[in-house]
Amino acid sequence: MAGGEVQDWFKALPIFTRYWFALTVGFTLLGRFGLLSPHWLIINWLYFVQKFQIWRAVTCVFYFPLSPQTGFKFLINLYFLYSYSLRLETGLFDGRPADYFFMLILHWLMVTVIALFMGIPYIMVPLVMSILYVWCQCNKDTIVNFWFGSQFKAMYLPWVLFGFGLVISGGGVEELIGILVGHMYFFMAFKYPQDFGGPSLVTTPAILYQWFPNRRGGVSGYGQAPASSAPRPGDGGGAGGGGGGQGFRLWGGAGRRLND
Repeated sequence: MAGGEVQDWFKALPIFTRYWFALTVGFTLLGRFGLLSPHWLIINWLYFVQKFQIWRAVTCVFYFPLSPQTGFKFLINLYFLYSYSLRLETGLFDGRPADYFFMLILHWLMVTVIALFMGIPYIMVPLVMSILYVWCQCNKDTIVNFWFGSQFKAMYLPWVLFGFGLVISGGGVEELIGILVGHMYFFMAFKYPQDFGGPSLVTTPAILYQWFPNRRGGVSGYGQAPASSAPRPGDGGGAGGGGGGQGFRLWGGAGRRLND
């Protein structure tokens, strides 16, 4: 019964969230138990550029080094991957898989280039943080819950996570890269057209619409970010709440908007 429920839950996930989640779990466990050498899964300048081992740009997305010190960080980011990718794919990009896929491609390219120059061997954390940032900017007035009952607007969540990583683990660089990449995308796709009256600087290639056609009458293009729209059914704003599906609650509490 439990196995069937998990299988049904997994099949119900939208395509890109489903495969991103599954491949991250798969490659991480394969590396953890030595079935694949982590050496072949990470990315660096020598092997990727000079030796042209181009697969590393893909495997570094899905692999995360597990250890007693990093296990909690992996689970946190895996949950954020599931929750915020699901919210975007079933919310802002509902019925427009090609546009969501192109967003992921742009984020992946930008994070990979930065990682190569900064010597970061795997990019799960900044990539997840970048899509979390986009959701938070599109739902900036949603109230999210964090540890110890603290509440604040979603627009501050990426910075809270950055500060949390800086203080607790002495890191924060990967989170900051994700914020930078997410902000660059949000500015090009939404901020520049809305606030400066210019055209959208992000245009999904036509071939992606052929591979992943719009569904349920979805309109191609990025349109307006739903910064002030009401939450979609199942799209709770809590930092630990599931979006569009039944996920476990890390910090508990459903999101709400001010003055509701």
